[in-house]
Amino acid sequence: MDAENRLRVSRPKLMSFRLNGRLISTQIEEDRWTLWDLLRWKLHLTGTKNACDRGECGACTVLVDQIPILSCMMLARRARGKEVMTVEGLSQGGSLHPLQESFMQQVGLQCGFCTPGILMVAKVLLDKNPHPTRDEVKRAVAGNLCRCGAYSGILNSILAAGSSGRRESAKHEPAEGF
Repeated sequence: MDAENRLRVSRPKLMSFRLNGRLISTQIEEDRWTLWDLLRWKLHLTGTKNACDRGECGACTVLVDQIPILSCMMLARRARGKEVMTVEGLSQGGSLHPLQESFMQQVGLQCGFCTPGILMVAKVLLDKNPHPTRDEVKRAVAGNLCRCGAYSGILNSILAAGSSGRRESAKHEPAEGF
C-alpha cells in the first residue's frame, strides 16, 4: 500500500442498529468516532452529555442492549446490530418516564448536565430492582459525578421513583457524594 492510500480518510460505512426503539441506518464517516460522537454530531441527539471524554464522570452513559455504557469510550461501529437507548428514549408518547417525573418533583437536578447519565443508570437499577435501598442506589450511581453536589436530591429522586422509595425518600439524609 502506498503512502497516499494509508493517509486517506476511511470511507463512510453504513450501519444499522435500534435507537430508542426505532431501527435506523446511518453512515459512520470516521472509524475513530465514538458512540457519543455519532449520537450528537450525526444523529443530533444532544441529551447525552460528554463532560470528561475519558470515561470518568458517567455523564455520557447510554444503554446498549440494556447495559449502561460510557458512550465516550465505545466506538460507534460497535453499536452495529445493537439496541441503544439514550435519555431521549425514556419518554414515550410525549409523557415523561417516572424517573424524569421524580427528578422534577424531588429536585434531583441542578444544572442537569449529569442527569441524563444518572437517569440511564437509575433506569437499569429500577428495572432489575424496583425496591432498592438507599445503599443500593448509592452503589448503582457511584460512577456518576455531579459537579453541583445535588447528591441528596438525586438519591431521593431515584428512591421515590422506585415502588418502595415513597417511604424511604422522606429520610432526606445529607449526602457527600455517592
